[in-house]
Amino acid sequence: MPTTATESERQHSNAVREMFAGIAPRYDLLNHVLSLNIDKRWRSKVAGEIRSILDDGDALVLDVACGTGDLSLELARGAKASIFGTDFCRPMLDIARLKSDAVPYIEADALSLPIPDASVDAITIAFGLRNLANFSQGLVEFARVLKPGGRLVVLECSKPIIPGFGLVFDFYFSHILPRVGGAVSGKRSAYEYLPDSVKSFPKQKKLVELIESCGFRDAGYRNLTGGIVAIHTATRV
Repeated sequence: MPTTATESERQHSNAVREMFAGIAPRYDLLNHVLSLNIDKRWRSKVAGEIRSILDDGDALVLDVACGTGDLSLELARGAKASIFGTDFCRPMLDIARLKSDAVPYIEADALSLPIPDASVDAITIAFGLRNLANFSQGLVEFARVLKPGGRLVVLECSKPIIPGFGLVFDFYFSHILPRVGGAVSGKRSAYEYLPDSVKSFPKQKKLVELIESCGFRDAGYRNLTGGIVAIHTATRV
């Protein structure tokens, strides 16, 4: 059975949902501009982590917090597996559905997925885990719907590992990004939320520990682009 969110978690989810609804029309443009288009390469690497599953015609892959569907569509490109996406923000899903009918989308909260136990072969989530009201509960929910031996792939903002680069990136992330994001989207508060959410999110090694405490084994990570993002992978126990 899906887990049940507390009242405070529901309030957090509602606030985040409204925030993303407000920036949905400019979300893709800003993702590409603010990442210097590197976000496309990151999503390709996520797909590469589960390539053998994507090549399995009997497999089912769930892209959680899929937003406007860019990762879902990357996963579906040339895949034999069945891909579907979930997100709790309808305006984001409306944009995803306009892009292609190759992927079915379900409006659902990641903390309480309307999906049977042990029914999915792989779960991906890109830049969505840190937005959950309860990271651990989200991971436990992913473990619930994954089959034993199923794969989890998390793409998230992380801590830069290159000496000196962290200071430069922090300045960009905390001062430049909110200004540009706010000017283009008209919702500066959403792009002030972004660096705040990253600061409160577990860094690479801590996230490995958290994942393994929530029903997974063999968790690990690899840094991308100097560690500003990292791909975490794990196997359902």
